[in-house]
Amino acid sequence: MTTVNERAARIRMVVLDIDGVMSDGTINVSGTGELYKSFYVRDGLGIKMLQKHGIEIAIITGRTSAIVAERMRELGVTRIAQGQRFKTTAYEALLEETGLTDEQVAYMGDDVPDLPLLMRVGLSTTPADGNPEVLNYTHWQSRFPGGRGAVRELSELILKSQGAWDTLVHNTYVLGK
Repeated sequence: MTTVNERAARIRMVVLDIDGVMSDGTINVSGTGELYKSFYVRDGLGIKMLQKHGIEIAIITGRTSAIVAERMRELGVTRIAQGQRFKTTAYEALLEETGLTDEQVAYMGDDVPDLPLLMRVGLSTTPADGNPEVLNYTHWQSRFPGGRGAVRELSELILKSQGAWDTLVHNTYVLGK
């Protein structure tokens, strides 16, 4: 049986859902209909660290939001598929574009629309507050809820499993390289 660390060591791309993963799943609507979401800065740093290590980041989300596009622009994430009620088509397009295999992909999702991808990828993950049904199909569950550190913890798992964490932290944040 393959361990979580062995699975994480093979990852070359991390695909994330937004609502319930990158955000806490709360959607605030103003009186004028404008939507608001919150993103956790530590999750963003985890994404930047993965990118610095050469790991692709992609977003596949069921909703469409200018807020998501703006946050991903800030993070340098260019592979964004919004409005994907059924996520498999967008995922297969990512594999085609990148030449990667399922085993080289980690996915974090939190609810039943994520099941097709969770059942397929090499490392399937969910936040601490992921839907209980999702737990039956994941290799790893974060100790942190969606929008509050789950993505950062996944980033650390992958970087440590690939032996990159200590060097990346030291060179980037201690030496400023």
